Amino acid sequence: MQRVLFGVGEALGVLLLFLAGISGTAQTLKTVYTFETTGPYGPYANVVQGLDGNLYGTTADGGAHGQGTVYRLTPEGKLTTIYSFCSLLNCADGASPNAPVVLGTDGNFYGTTLGGGTGTVYCGEGCGTIFKLSPKGVFTVLHNFCVEYPCDDGSQPDSGLVEGTDGNFYGVTPYYGGENLQGTVYKVSPSGIFTTLYAFCQQNDCTDGQMPRASLIQGTNGELYGTTEEGGANGYGEVFEISPSGGTPAIVHSFDQTDGEAPFSRLFQASNGSFYGMAQAGGTYACALGYLCGTLYEMNPSSGAFTWQFDFNSTNGSDPMGGFVQAGDGNLYGATDGGGTYDGGTIFKVTPSGTLATLYDFCANPCIDGNSPVFGIFQSTNGLFYGIAGSQTEGNYYEIVFSFAVPGLKPFITALPTSGKVGSVVKILGNNLTGTTAVSFDGTNQPAFTVVSATEITTTVPSGATSGKIVVTTPAGQLSTVVSFRVP
Repeated sequence: MQRVLFGVGEALGVLLLFLAGISGTAQTLKTVYTFETTGPYGPYANVVQGLDGNLYGTTADGGAHGQGTVYRLTPEGKLTTIYSFCSLLNCADGASPNAPVVLGTDGNFYGTTLGGGTGTVYCGEGCGTIFKLSPKGVFTVLHNFCVEYPCDDGSQPDSGLVEGTDGNFYGVTPYYGGENLQGTVYKVSPSGIFTTLYAFCQQNDCTDGQMPRASLIQGTNGELYGTTEEGGANGYGEVFEISPSGGTPAIVHSFDQTDGEAPFSRLFQASNGSFYGMAQAGGTYACALGYLCGTLYEMNPSSGAFTWQFDFNSTNGSDPMGGFVQAGDGNLYGATDGGGTYDGGTIFKVTPSGTLATLYDFCANPCIDGNSPVFGIFQSTNGLFYGIAGSQTEGNYYEIVFSFAVPGLKPFITALPTSGKVGSVVKILGNNLTGTTAVSFDGTNQPAFTVVSATEITTTVPSGATSGKIVVTTPAGQLSTVVSFRVP
């Protein structure tokens, strides 16, 4: 394993070299929207992009009933509340969504709430829900957690969902849920059929893991992957693999603190097939209150071996929690909750081989640019990154949605879903798609397509298509997906 350890001087040297290499160009951070206590406020999760090109997110507080919202935000900063939680008696619809929504292939949004619902036997005030929400605000509860003691189906989900290639949604619940009260993996259909796939801590000392906190991903092999905050062979958390049909998870990697501890962020599978992840703590360098600053790593998905590891040292960031985004230049982008020049967190770029450069330091006095972007960053098809951060003005504290532009990163398209058999329907999301003249899968087999709007095209996977990038030809030029579309 290649281990990348940067001291303070070395980290500053890398940063100066990077800044010199971009020939005077600079990244640009802008506040898109400020959440204040007079409206929906308290977003605890990042935004996602809808079919209409707008951003969608959740707030854990605020709204008509003070229990959180789902909102739509235009890239220009106009916010509309789509749904206010606790609209039903005793918050039967849920309360306090702490996770991002996910855009389903049917065009609806799916998400979880930390509280509310009708499962009050164990929690007292509701143990959370899974919900479906149309872009126009039609709301449906798909599942109420903990409807029977002692919450064998899980409790209080604080992470989001992932849609599998089978059309079902998969997620985890952390502590207090499952037959051992150490978390679960579950499956739910778009119509609300719920199945618990696994309850953690069935093995001695929880060597099978405990307290999964990060959303799952589905690997290119069809298996589900996730992390647990604790447990594993050494007690510092693990990476696990589980089949969509359930069964005992396979432990891919157990952290030992030197390579990371408490892996809170979601895994990411890059175009080279490797997994990339972050551990909130662990590594080599001590940060605030004596906690270790955290690590980044590349991991072989089969063996669990680390190809490289990067240790944060506070100067270049600390407490990485939000996960990665791979941009069109092939590099990975992310954010740290703490550290940096002003100890307010950072935005960074890391190459697939493990070289890190800090792009932005949050919380320059008086900190109106934001601080602690705990949920990481999301990249819209317009090429901009978006995130959530705290903000401070004359003693008042707010939450902001910010955009961040990196020179050289261009607009692109994404596919929904990211894999499909020949004949399956695919939605292509982008910007300025009106007038598109061609769509191709891996450079060949141009299928029929329909331009639904300036931000959406529908098509089908053509006969003979192979795995590769999707390219659309617009009046302004060609746009491509960042990762390959997989044809099983």
